Amino acid sequence: MQFAVLVTVTTAVVLAAGGWLLSREAVNGLDLLNQAEYVEIRDRLEPNPAALSAADIDRRVRAHTEVDAALYFFQIHNDAGNLLFRSANLGQAVLPDLSGGRLHKTYELSGVGEVRLCEFYYGPLHVQIASPLSPANRVLRDYARVSFFLLGSVAFVSVGLGWAFARLALRPVRAIHDTATRIRPDNFGERIPVPAGHDELTALAKLLNRMFDGLEASFVQMRRFTADASHEIKTPLALMRLNAEKLRPKLAADLEGSAALGEILEEIDGLRRITESLLFLAKVESGTLALIKTEVAADEFVRGFAEDAIALADDCAARFAVARSDAAIVRCEPTLVRQLLLNLAANAFRASPPGGCVELASMMVDGHWRLVVTDEGPGLPPDQLERVFERFVRYRAANGRSESSPGHGLGLAICRSIATLHGGTIRIENRQSRTGLCVVLELPQ
Repeated sequence: MQFAVLVTVTTAVVLAAGGWLLSREAVNGLDLLNQAEYVEIRDRLEPNPAALSAADIDRRVRAHTEVDAALYFFQIHNDAGNLLFRSANLGQAVLPDLSGGRLHKTYELSGVGEVRLCEFYYGPLHVQIASPLSPANRVLRDYARVSFFLLGSVAFVSVGLGWAFARLALRPVRAIHDTATRIRPDNFGERIPVPAGHDELTALAKLLNRMFDGLEASFVQMRRFTADASHEIKTPLALMRLNAEKLRPKLAADLEGSAALGEILEEIDGLRRITESLLFLAKVESGTLALIKTEVAADEFVRGFAEDAIALADDCAARFAVARSDAAIVRCEPTLVRQLLLNLAANAFRASPPGGCVELASMMVDGHWRLVVTDEGPGLPPDQLERVFERFVRYRAANGRSESSPGHGLGLAICRSIATLHGGTIRIENRQSRTGLCVVLELPQ
């Protein structure tokens, strides 16, 4: 049934898209025909349209409009809105002035029906030409009837094909479902028993076992990677930067070369930052990062962090303030906590408007060290408050400033990893009293 629905919906979407494109092409075709007709009218009004009276215009274009009366409606007025000419086939109807808006419009003309109206400027004259849409509408109605017939046929045929395909494809899957569900990321040692024979069930079981072998090997390699990658990746990047720096004196006289070299160095620094962030996340998730906690005076820690945050705020044309700083002794890894707060502060400065204030509050609540960072930005939609902690998820700063280093979307993922490593939590909320975000970090004291 799902197969039939998928095929039918896909066919319906394709047919609907075809109808939309056909409608667009029909309207665009009428616009082109109206433009070609305008060129013929314009040629009869040359060379000085401003000097023509209503009688002059009538004498020059009347015969031509009568010849094309079956295909077009004509009307000419000046900038002041005075009607200078109307084709006889308009009867009592008057075409609307499109000046100041869209110059191509579908319009319901009394006694005729829908027309495609185009307005063209020629000096002080506004030449309006309309074409009936009835021929195009007849083509679209025929297309719709044929599409409904095809859609019904596809739905009928796909139901039978889907039923047959489902019985054939899902039979071996059902047979191994119970066994496969027992194999999880924390239980890669178990394998699906391979039945005797050479049918689909045997092939599928062997395929899944090979897949689990590959996944198990990948986890082992990841653990090895987190142990060795820091040296293996950082060293080549350092050598690349060192060799690039050696080129500076040689390219001093070459402005274009110096600019290119500067871009290369910036990209190397960006790659280094991303590499270090990913290595950190990999170490945390694989459990290879050893956390060494020390006793820290919370108020002194906040005071030292505030000095760096104020310097960062000045660079971002923002302000930083400590709203509260309780005196207490906490156990944490201060370097990692400082990195976490710097990431939060940098995000807050980018989100806040110029001159906006970012505040940090440090307090002790129920045996936990709570750190709260608030900004004055626009906030986030509720469905994005959790998603921003995912890797490579970024949201545009709303402060109107261009960001020279917009980040790589790993900062908040690192923040959550540091909080989890300490046995704490981190969450983001929209401020209640005003616009802005409130990031709440809680670490065991």
